[in-house]
Amino acid sequence: MDTALVIGGTRFIGRHLVSELLEHDYDVTLLNRGTRENPFADDDRVDHIEGDRTNDSALEAAATIDPDAVFDCVAYYPKDVQAATRIFADCEAYVYISSGAAYGREEIPKRENETPLESCSPEEATDDSDATYGKRKAEGDRAIEAAANRGVNAMSVRPCIVYGPDDYTERLDFWIDRVNQHDRVVVPGDGTNVWHRAFVDDVASALRIVAEHGEAGEAYNVGDQRLVTLDEMVDLIADALDTTVDIVHAGPRELAAGEIDPTDYPLYREYPHVLSTAKLTALGWESTPLESAMEQSVEDHLESDRDGREQGPDREAEERVLGILETL
Repeated sequence: MDTALVIGGTRFIGRHLVSELLEHDYDVTLLNRGTRENPFADDDRVDHIEGDRTNDSALEAAATIDPDAVFDCVAYYPKDVQAATRIFADCEAYVYISSGAAYGREEIPKRENETPLESCSPEEATDDSDATYGKRKAEGDRAIEAAANRGVNAMSVRPCIVYGPDDYTERLDFWIDRVNQHDRVVVPGDGTNVWHRAFVDDVASALRIVAEHGEAGEAYNVGDQRLVTLDEMVDLIADALDTTVDIVHAGPRELAAGEIDPTDYPLYREYPHVLSTAKLTALGWESTPLESAMEQSVEDHLESDRDGREQGPDREAEERVLGILETL
């Protein structure tokens, strides 16, 4: 494959995907509304079509360039996937970004074709709340399977929580800022919490590899091949910053002193969320070493104006918790 259409492509995962494709000698066209700065505006290997992907006519206009591969970074509703797999039915590969949130049962690990997906009612399929995000992604996965049954080479990639440079969610920035600014870092629970994460460059390479080697109708999980606990993540951040911190564990009772709930912390999840990556690994994919991934993430944080402080408890509330713990 030589040409690719990336629907989205300028913000986070899409931005890194375009860089991945360019590194592998693809000519790339972006389809988006043009409302954000285009980091590839000066690259003559990247063309741009302005249009709203929720408008079928915009997709049909993009289809006239006859891309070999289509990567759909901004399909948030099942109808988006249904329209795209119809309009790009003749391309060599269509890859939809789904989510680990599409899984409908808590088990360790969650496996493609084994762990059930979320259900999705017609009302939920058009809802725009966070509560239906996983359901809508799951219904998009079912649209991929239906398209494959019609002969379309459509596949999906299911990332867990994505982190890395350009991450506008600022979830990891919260923790980097805490480690960078304070000697003592409050970690909810006992520090062994596990929420599987995926480095953004690894998601980008997964998308390309699935387009090139995946099977129609299949879904592929992507996440770091080595998982770390919340404590270990904080230690990785400290190492990348060349500093040390004291990790202070606080349970629900202690956190209540600052009117904090454990789930107020980004990247904390009460039940472990772990995805099997064996299926993707079998295609030749591998993840970036965690130390390198965190070093890149920290470097980008330091060069940005992001601090993530709105993503979790404020420090003043944590100081009240620390005060209580000192008296115990």
